Amino acid sequence: MSHLSNKTSFIGLALLCLLSSVAAYNYLLVLPTSARSHYNVGSALAKGLAAAGHQVTLVSPFALKKPIKNINDMPLPNVLKAMGGDIDSLLKKSEQPIIQQIIGFYDMGLRITEALLKEPLVVQLRQSNQTFDAVISEVFLNEAQFGLAEHFKAPLIGLGTFGAISWNTDLVGSPSPPSYVPHALLKFSDHMTLTERVINLAFLSYEHLFMKLYYLPKQEHIYTKYFPQNKQDFYDMRKNTALVLLNQHVSLSFPRPYSPNMIEVGGMHINRKRQPLPQDIEEFIKGATHGVIYFSMGSNLKSKDLPQEKRLALIETFSKLKQRVLWKFEEPNLPGKPENVFISDWFPQDDILAHENVILFITHGGLLSTTESIYHGKPFVGIPIFGDQFLNMARAEQNGYGRTVVYEELTAERLTKAIQQLVQDPHAKQLVEGMSARYKDQPQLPLERAVYWVEHVTRHKGATYLRSASQDLNFVQYHNLDAILILYGGILFVFYCLLLLIRRVWRALQNIFMGRQQKEPKLKRN
Repeated sequence: MSHLSNKTSFIGLALLCLLSSVAAYNYLLVLPTSARSHYNVGSALAKGLAAAGHQVTLVSPFALKKPIKNINDMPLPNVLKAMGGDIDSLLKKSEQPIIQQIIGFYDMGLRITEALLKEPLVVQLRQSNQTFDAVISEVFLNEAQFGLAEHFKAPLIGLGTFGAISWNTDLVGSPSPPSYVPHALLKFSDHMTLTERVINLAFLSYEHLFMKLYYLPKQEHIYTKYFPQNKQDFYDMRKNTALVLLNQHVSLSFPRPYSPNMIEVGGMHINRKRQPLPQDIEEFIKGATHGVIYFSMGSNLKSKDLPQEKRLALIETFSKLKQRVLWKFEEPNLPGKPENVFISDWFPQDDILAHENVILFITHGGLLSTTESIYHGKPFVGIPIFGDQFLNMARAEQNGYGRTVVYEELTAERLTKAIQQLVQDPHAKQLVEGMSARYKDQPQLPLERAVYWVEHVTRHKGATYLRSASQDLNFVQYHNLDAILILYGGILFVFYCLLLLIRRVWRALQNIFMGRQQKEPKLKRN
């Protein structure tokens, strides 16, 4: 009996292994953006798919720190040059009018798109006999690169590292009513005033026309240049996206409608397994009687590049605090560094924010940084510079666990006030911990959900049953403008005709009455 049981177990294990090998897929993952934070989200997905037994060819400007089983790393450092100038001038660009910023933003996307497609390694990949079960591409102003999916005869899966924006919602037809869904680059909530709704509608209208008349035709030109053999029209290709994974979660933002093939996986980059901190950092944090404040302006904007005036304001602020400060500073020496400040060109941010003695985060307000801070229940002060950072900080202020310091108005007095408001307010800590609890209360981890949906779309050959019919409608049809004109225009026309008829009947009756009065003989009176 025991022998039979062992034999059955062996057969079951063999069948399981066989099924696992059958279910192993081959993915191409393209991360074109030269921003380390975007790469961190995409590489987390690559690692998750690899851990599930799938093969992943990872194309990006960055290289893995160490080889990972099942991942074929294909770094393209030359792509960094296409965005390098923009990173260096972020501070200057933040002072430009928003319309000018948007134009520069889209032009940067065009440069990055072509820079990746003309890379020799990517050219060799396109000319190879490689086959992929799906192509996963970041959605960040790089539409022409989506042509890789049809080139390899594979479903297209988008990765929205930026959160929900028209660039990715349009791919699967997710509605974005401008009455309560603000544009990602505007710092409005989902409860907008009339003025804000007008501004939001105007901005969305401008972006729609700008994309349709200027930006997308340029992406179409790049698409036809590098994928002349593709049969799909550029615009049809965009609308045939099988799935979009969105780096967002309703608990971190606000409720809004999504198509069934747009899945929220915000926070999938967060490491749930805490790693021990380097000894010097651990000792510095543990030795802080009044807690530690962590300060980082992200991966793109370096503290060493801040103007002297702003750097001195930071030094003055930190020198007056009773808390200790971890400052991500990219040079070995910081003139005037206070004794309570620890500098380094790199910190394990996720593990630092998880430390119980870290009480506050000073950030640029990026989506990854704010998500990590909320996950670990830490209030934060934001110094937004560009993009969605203003919206992220506006949400934090509205929810009560964040304070914004405008970069152009950054002084020691303003920064100190913002820090003290959060440090001395226990309610702010309670609010962010409540949001953290809501975010963590999910049936599965975001990375597990992302891997499941990628596998699901692959198993079902693109899962076309999820595709919304809205993708087949033009602007007039989608917004029902023709039906509204016919229905309400028809009703108004009928009312107009009835009014004309009533008016004519009334006049006819009046004429008849007047005619009778004139024909009646007048009676003589004595």
